[in-house]
Amino acid sequence: MALRIGIAGITGRMGRLLAEEVPAAGATLTGGSGRTLGGNIMTLADLAACSDVVIDFTNAATAQDSAAVMAAAGKAWVLGSSGLSNADEAAVAAAATRIPVVYASNFSAGVNLVLALAERMGAALPADGYDAEIVEMHHRQKVDSPSGTAIGMGRAVAKGRGVNLDDVMESGRHGHTGARKTGAIGFAALRGGQVVGEHTLIFAAGTEHIALTHRAFDRRTFASGAVRAALWTEGRAPGLYSMMDVLGMNG
Repeated sequence: MALRIGIAGITGRMGRLLAEEVPAAGATLTGGSGRTLGGNIMTLADLAACSDVVIDFTNAATAQDSAAVMAAAGKAWVLGSSGLSNADEAAVAAAATRIPVVYASNFSAGVNLVLALAERMGAALPADGYDAEIVEMHHRQKVDSPSGTAIGMGRAVAKGRGVNLDDVMESGRHGHTGARKTGAIGFAALRGGQVVGEHTLIFAAGTEHIALTHRAFDRRTFASGAVRAALWTEGRAPGLYSMMDVLGMNG
């Protein structure tokens, strides 16, 4: 029987793309929270009850409640909401002790390859010689900053350097900030127009600059990646997984 996939926030921009990608991948679309394709209102609990896995790109404000609902339902959860707080991520991790959860800042295969490279570059390019800066640009409607993908890049660099991103992150510099701190990972966020997503990681030394860039031109790359992750959850044990696991990049 085809895997049954539900979509939280099916009427949103990503939700509509997901609704097209699910049947294209050979899975069964069960509907969505909010208004389904037939116009009926469903709660997340109702959606989980009739699905094998739920794909969720809704607002970060719902993450803790959604984690509790999905854990209680015992169904797999693919979570792509950005801007989650530490408390939100703790709730997601708690749910993952009961259900398989794929949580990723970005479901694009290309971005995840960039994240893998970012970690290796962070390990190879010492913080006392190479300043790490991340520049991202998104459409004017995006509400969180820096983007989840930018933070994912920063975490990858920090992991490669053996530090915690929260301890070295510098975002939104303004005024007389003083000289740049050695080992800091800087972030700059641009907003304008309808840019789907652009991220550049820069390692700047006194003798060279290295830039790693990813540009997304169509949100469908995120939708197809999320559906791939949903299909991957079938038969998985409870646990907190990433898109790296889905792509077979974690060993």
